[in-house]
Amino acid sequence: MEKEGISYVDAVVSESGWPSAGNGNFTTPQLAQTYNHNSVKKFLAKQGTPKRPDHYLEGFIFAMFNEDQKPSDVEQNFGLFNPDGMPVYPVFSQSSKLYRESYELTAMMCYE
Repeated sequence: MEKEGISYVDAVVSESGWPSAGNGNFTTPQLAQTYNHNSVKKFLAKQGTPKRPDHYLEGFIFAMFNEDQKPSDVEQNFGLFNPDGMPVYPVFSQSSKLYRESYELTAMMCYE
């Protein structure tokens, strides 16, 4: 964009994720956990890139829940939680405040 004369544009990652199942060894809960854990760490660090160190990255994890109404492939398996509210894998350390708050929020949403 700089070549076109646009030198200052903020970008937000609108959604990012990794499926936990649906395509063999390329889509495992461990790979999805690693991907999302590293994304959250990057977003929370509020550090920029070498070219723009004063502009940090923002983004959203896709998706909150696995979607069992979608066709049975990777599209069903981007969620952090199963439709019953149980975690697919732990995104945050169980000792962290973020983990406790996210688990409590999910429990309230699913069981009220």
